[in-house]
Amino acid sequence: MPRPSRLNEQRAELLPILAAAFGDLGFRRATTAELARRCGVRENILYRHWADKVAMFVAAIEYVSDLAIDTWRGAVNKDDGTTEVERILAYEADHLGEFGNYRIIFSALGETDQPDIRNSLRRMYRRFHAVLREQLVAARGGRQREPEDDLATWAIIGLGTVATIGRELGLVSKAAQRRLVQEVGHSLIRGTRPA
Repeated sequence: MPRPSRLNEQRAELLPILAAAFGDLGFRRATTAELARRCGVRENILYRHWADKVAMFVAAIEYVSDLAIDTWRGAVNKDDGTTEVERILAYEADHLGEFGNYRIIFSALGETDQPDIRNSLRRMYRRFHAVLREQLVAARGGRQREPEDDLATWAIIGLGTVATIGRELGLVSKAAQRRLVQEVGHSLIRGTRPA
């Protein structure tokens, strides 16, 4: 009887380590030798799971995307009398950038000449937009307003990006980041200008 394959299980074990390594090193500085070293495996083990470094990086982007959406769903399930999108904003206001996963995304933005990386980022941002837009529309009573809903959703995504950049560069304190995400985010949800 053949031994059962552990490929899927091993891949799931390696992905968080790969994502952390790409977050630390970026795409260009991460060699497959260094990725393998951090994963505690030989390079050929990585190549059993992924065709090349680009495929490894795309897998890391998808891992980060799944992790973010799963985290948002967890925040949404904690009913505290606020809307689901407000709970996502509250979570992000307190934890934005905490795990460093944004570094993978920022590194990927510099690699959009690679079609697989570009397409992975597009899928990730479309997924973020779909989840947040659904919650935004629900918070607004289920009334869809085009193009306002789409624009507000993109603005919320951009707000997270700007807050992360400001914090990463030491331009915005953690407290200011929290206020930025919460206050401007709530204005976008309500469809009003911030006070």
